[in-house]
Amino acid sequence: MGFFGKLKAALKKTKDGLGSKLRVLFARDKIGEEFYDDLLDALISSDISVTTADEIVESVRDRMIDEKVSDKEVALDALRSAIKDCLDMADDFEIETPAVIMVIGVNGVGKTTSIGKLAAKFVAEGKSVTIAAGDTFRAAASDQLEIWAQRAKVRIVKSAEGSDPSAVVFDAISSVKAKGTDVLIIDTAGRLHTKSNLMEELKKMSRIVTREFPEADFKKLIALDATTGQNALNQVEVFNDAVGINGVILTKLDGTAKGGFIVGLCNELQVPVAYVGTGEKLEDIEEFDKDAFVEEII
Repeated sequence: MGFFGKLKAALKKTKDGLGSKLRVLFARDKIGEEFYDDLLDALISSDISVTTADEIVESVRDRMIDEKVSDKEVALDALRSAIKDCLDMADDFEIETPAVIMVIGVNGVGKTTSIGKLAAKFVAEGKSVTIAAGDTFRAAASDQLEIWAQRAKVRIVKSAEGSDPSAVVFDAISSVKAKGTDVLIIDTAGRLHTKSNLMEELKKMSRIVTREFPEADFKKLIALDATTGQNALNQVEVFNDAVGINGVILTKLDGTAKGGFIVGLCNELQVPVAYVGTGEKLEDIEEFDKDAFVEEII
């Protein structure tokens, strides 16, 4: 199954929710004020934030006024264009080698799985990859990561449970520089964004990468569970304030009807969705495509 097929399957619940509401809306004979009110409600109910939903509806309304039309096809095209405009940030994510990718986020969002999938994706693209087991806090975390490293056929640098994660990062950087590795992916301990000591640890790890490997394209990606919807925006804000977030890895999209929150995330926080998990298999991760996303949900 190609990307579009995988994305279609992952977005089924989001499309069923928003799409059914839009079909009712666009079945009306004419477009008036009630249409715009109901369009706003439909967008918000799909977990698009109120601020972003307001912007989208106003954009549709303005185009209809400018073109002096009330044609439903024009309104639908205006809706797609307005949502794509909100997702402009999604086009801004690129990685150049040598690269360091630090994957962060709260517990249980699928960081370890996403790291394994990312590693396999880079290998498939012909890149050499090393994984650093920076989660030295959770029991057996490095063992689980090693299983994914073996599946992806990449090297792993790890240390004893309870050791300093910054030391693991330092050792991993020394290793990849010596071997000329293309991509280093750093796992980190899951942490609540309210735990200041753990956030300080992230900052320390980030400083080591910047100091020891300044020539690398350093990206900090936050893994987000799509089922949390708009609640994930608060996580992004706090982690972004702490270490600066370059992009999002979206997990569990197939398990939710809340996929619309991506639109507000990109629009309001100006953080792109870099990758989307589209299933359980090793190869089920793809670069985010805003055009495919919009065409699929509307």
